[in-house]
Amino acid sequence: MYSPEKMGARLNKLNVRQILSEWGLAPNRQLGQNFLIQPQVAEQIVAVSGVESDDTVVELGVGLGALTLPLAARVNQVIGLEIDAGIIRYHRESHDLPPNVELRHQDLLLADFSALARQQGKRLKIIANLPYAITNPLLFKLVEQRQAIKQAVLMVQKEVAWRLSAKPNTKEYGVLSVLLGTCAQVIKRLEVDPDNFYPKPQVDSYVISITFTAGPNPEEFTRLRRVVNAAFNQRRKTLLNSLRAGAGLNLDRAAVEAGLAAANINPRLRAENLSPEDFLRLTRSIAELPAA
Repeated sequence: MYSPEKMGARLNKLNVRQILSEWGLAPNRQLGQNFLIQPQVAEQIVAVSGVESDDTVVELGVGLGALTLPLAARVNQVIGLEIDAGIIRYHRESHDLPPNVELRHQDLLLADFSALARQQGKRLKIIANLPYAITNPLLFKLVEQRQAIKQAVLMVQKEVAWRLSAKPNTKEYGVLSVLLGTCAQVIKRLEVDPDNFYPKPQVDSYVISITFTAGPNPEEFTRLRRVVNAAFNQRRKTLLNSLRAGAGLNLDRAAVEAGLAAANINPRLRAENLSPEDFLRLTRSIAELPAA
């Protein structure tokens, strides 16, 4: 039976190194592996996630099970997606995970969360200590497949947490800030310092929760992303100039001016000055205009 005390005895820094050595494993820098070695932190992450006893939760990146075990003790089932075949082998041959954990050998960036939600018959709850190396593309993937996801509780680099929850007129504010601002509620939950990992990362981490709401329909969201990407691609330029130069928008100066005017947005503003609602209004105005 799982207990924080037993987990603490097994997953301290010395024992993690020993487990990795015995099983011919090593932290993979390319995969961005930093193993959580503090059970109390894992307990806190599960607690702030708000998961319930009848939930099926998808864990992205199982690692050595520091988060998997307290999660499995609280929910009905854990589906663990893990790219490292050596780690899958370790868990299967050491039989260290309870029967309500299903391991799947899966590249997270190729995972089909929509298909997984259909299999479960409901929107997913996701939890993860995200590998730093794939944080950005994986976040975009979650946003793209947001209709299949109810909530994602993620441990990310502290600076990423600040970007995801950033407000307009700040340097952290960017594409993901805007996109999430139109379809999700982002809350910073828990700060985690580097001493809680092996190997020790060079940055602090933060646990955030992303609760997805209805937001724009898929077609409108695709247009929104194109507009936001164009605006932030040259964020020091005015909106008039950045949108005019935006790849894939195919708009001339007159069309951009008309779209900005229809949305009641000053063409001299920059991308960082607009709220998510402003960008959505602008996207709708541009969509009604003919392409150049």
